[in-house]
Amino acid sequence: MSRNPSASCSPAEAWAALAPGLAGQPRVRLSKDAGKSYPQKHERNLTEALPSVPAAVRIFGKDGTCAAIFLDFDSSVGGLDGVQADVRAVQTWLHSVGARWIEDYSPNGGRHIYVPLAQRVTFAEARDLVEALGTRYRTLDKTPHQNMLHGCMRTPGSPHKRGGYQELAMSLSMAYDIVRRPNSATVWTTMTNDLAAEIKAVRALRLQGTFSPATSDAPGTNLPAGRMSRAMQVLAQTGLYDTNRYATDSDARQAVLVGAAAAGLELVDVERRMLQGTWPGLASFYARYAYRHRLPALRRDWMNALTYLSKKRAKGDGKNNVRRSPTSQPNTQAGQLKALNPISNPDAEHRFIRTWRSALKIREVNYQQSRTGMARRMVLRALGEAAHMTASRFIEFGVRSIAVATGLDHTTVGLHLRELRAEKDPLVTLVEEARGTKGDLYMLTLPEELKAAAEDATWQKGKVHALRPAFRELGLPAAFVYEALEHSPGLSTTQVVTVTRLSRSAVHEALEILAAWNLISRNAGRSWSVVAATSLHQLAEQLGVLEAVAAQIQRYRDDRIIWREWLAKNVNTIAELLSPDDDYPWETFEGPPDDWSLSDMAFGRTG
Repeated sequence: MSRNPSASCSPAEAWAALAPGLAGQPRVRLSKDAGKSYPQKHERNLTEALPSVPAAVRIFGKDGTCAAIFLDFDSSVGGLDGVQADVRAVQTWLHSVGARWIEDYSPNGGRHIYVPLAQRVTFAEARDLVEALGTRYRTLDKTPHQNMLHGCMRTPGSPHKRGGYQELAMSLSMAYDIVRRPNSATVWTTMTNDLAAEIKAVRALRLQGTFSPATSDAPGTNLPAGRMSRAMQVLAQTGLYDTNRYATDSDARQAVLVGAAAAGLELVDVERRMLQGTWPGLASFYARYAYRHRLPALRRDWMNALTYLSKKRAKGDGKNNVRRSPTSQPNTQAGQLKALNPISNPDAEHRFIRTWRSALKIREVNYQQSRTGMARRMVLRALGEAAHMTASRFIEFGVRSIAVATGLDHTTVGLHLRELRAEKDPLVTLVEEARGTKGDLYMLTLPEELKAAAEDATWQKGKVHALRPAFRELGLPAAFVYEALEHSPGLSTTQVVTVTRLSRSAVHEALEILAAWNLISRNAGRSWSVVAATSLHQLAEQLGVLEAVAAQIQRYRDDRIIWREWLAKNVNTIAELLSPDDDYPWETFEGPPDDWSLSDMAFGRTG
């Protein structure tokens, strides 16, 4: 099946005919940076309409299986001659095992081969085969099949980053016939049998490597309060595990379930994560069962996990660590913040804070539409949210707390706070600098120039939010647009531009992102409304953002421990004012971390 210059079809026809049949699930990722990256936030429902930018379909489905093998031959590795030689060799091999395939080529000389399968195969099976082929052919890029969550590839018809499109090297009718009549399970068995030695070798190579999915946490019952270990969450999401620890997929999936049960999750929580695609790795371990038997098998394993935990606790092995699940997280990462003193009249304080929010809305027009301007607006929202939570215009905390609440780095937060309090007639005033374990004390301020207008303005409905976790991935513009539609449902695109003070192009992209993840929908009158049934928290978990929040919290917790240790050695009284002249590494930590537990803030716990 070599390139046939006379066999021509339009890119739109190739895309519509082939992309839906090759994709592991009906989702596609768009590249808004000319093909350099395909970020998760630009994922959309896959339709037959050809995207206007480079587009890559998802290889794996929510159940952790794929409908086709995607072979990507990269001309940057072995040059055009190397690609052509490898492609010819793979075609010869595919023919020898009785397989049928589709081929296309890129404007830069790269080639893709797609092998559709009648019976979907698991992530582990597909990875083994592609890695085995990679030992034979140097230009074959194995990475698309090595990541269940982010593996994606352009299919025939997709625009290319250098201009032009992925063009078929065969007639569309022949390619479409291969999609309609994919390779049988017998062909797949023949392929894997022929590669048995190479598959054994790549598995052995993985055994020799150091498996570290970001932590070496074991999945035992001694888990952090209310959380699965990082290793178990990675295993559930990716299906990757240390084969020195777990001999089979069955052992690995049972470890995930034990970790989930020990962390306080219920069976329904696990089922939801599997069905919605949040844990495709775990789902892939059940793909060997017929679809109707998968959930019953999960329930049997769940009962075994509960039995195991019950026996462990009866023997006194470890403490009871079944704690509240982090799924009951508040709307943002920035849970409860400290007020300076109890407020005698909280109602009056809330009225002041709402008036301050009106002033903030007026002042926001001064902030640029750049990322810096949007970040500054988000820092102010974090201050407003903290004030409402404590019923006080006085709030005492450090930059790390705001960093968790806004998704920014703590050094960036410090810069924004300095700029905000240096403004003429500022919205926030530094009352007292940090001392010892005490954070900076700030006060929300009504600027004189805005006071009359703010007091006359109608108070904004609803809550004020810092950056809710899902928007760490979806972006700041999407956060502001979502907020606007929460407070004022039924806005048109033009009205959203006016309310958010973002550029029209930024609003259009944000609306597109929000609609793609079913967070908003378009009404009959071409206005927009929030889809109440879509959970921001569940989406954040699906996007993998909660782990980024947890990692940031752990980093700052470590900072706080170091800071306390230094204080214990160098400061006689907690009220003693510290200065950059002391020997503490200020250049590293830039001020004392917060006095309270950031994990409590992030997951809404008190005490």
